[in-house]
Amino acid sequence: MAFYKHSGPRSYATATMTDRFDCFYCRDSLHGKKYIKKDDKHCCVRCFDKLCANTCAECRRPIGSDSKELHHKNRYWHEDCFRCAKCYKPLASESFSTKDDKILCGKCSSREDSPRCHGCYKPVLPGSQNVEYKHNVWHEECFTCFQCKQPIKSQSFLTKGDDIYCGPCHEKKFAKHCVHCKQAITSGGINYQDQPWHSECFVCNTCRKPLAGQRFTSHEENVYCVDCYKTSVAKKCSGCQNPITGFGRGTNVVNYEGNSWHEYCFTCKKCSLSLANKRFVVHSENIYCPDCAKKL
Repeated sequence: MAFYKHSGPRSYATATMTDRFDCFYCRDSLHGKKYIKKDDKHCCVRCFDKLCANTCAECRRPIGSDSKELHHKNRYWHEDCFRCAKCYKPLASESFSTKDDKILCGKCSSREDSPRCHGCYKPVLPGSQNVEYKHNVWHEECFTCFQCKQPIKSQSFLTKGDDIYCGPCHEKKFAKHCVHCKQAITSGGINYQDQPWHSECFVCNTCRKPLAGQRFTSHEENVYCVDCYKTSVAKKCSGCQNPITGFGRGTNVVNYEGNSWHEYCFTCKKCSLSLANKRFVVHSENIYCPDCAKKL
């Protein structure tokens, strides 16, 4: 803060009847009259107001001998003219500061020097609640979610480009949603056939056992653990009567007239010759190679 010099009313003196004592400017006698001394020169009140008075930096009028004068850095003001350039608060008895030759009260000076809120572009005054993020500053009430417009305050937040979101709005707008429960996947999760799932939602359709990290298979858009697929879904091999799962030994299947076989089970009933991709004969629900069929 800066401080001015308060000159107060002019200091008058009254000349006594001794030696000759005249006004420096008009040469009128000052005996018995009020006079003012300025720059070691004595002058009458009239000449002071006309020739010596300083000009007010605010109203541009002379500061007469009967006025209180304030000055700061070679500039002068009437007492009533010495006020804040922003709010016009009188500063004759107040501390003040200067900026670009403007006189400012403490509050307006703080506004001038304070950073601007990135939301409303008004000053963020010292001591006020504010939020700083990536070299920008906001009033606390201006730091709001781009979606719901509510102040974020002490909550966690996320960003998308230059926009700021509270956690719930970011989740609602950008998070993947589980294909099973339709709720947002906030962390973890798995992908199956290019669709997202919560780990806890990706379970066997029969026993509800979690399948994340486990062997599983699918059938008619449902997923099953290995055991449930074997017992509840998989076809039974017409040869060995075990389920045809595609797990373990061999993966190829032979289908014929509604029946299915493991490829390694599709053999001649008599000589055990593998008949996969070969001609065969069916007799009494059994299959035979052509040679064995001739001997029946």
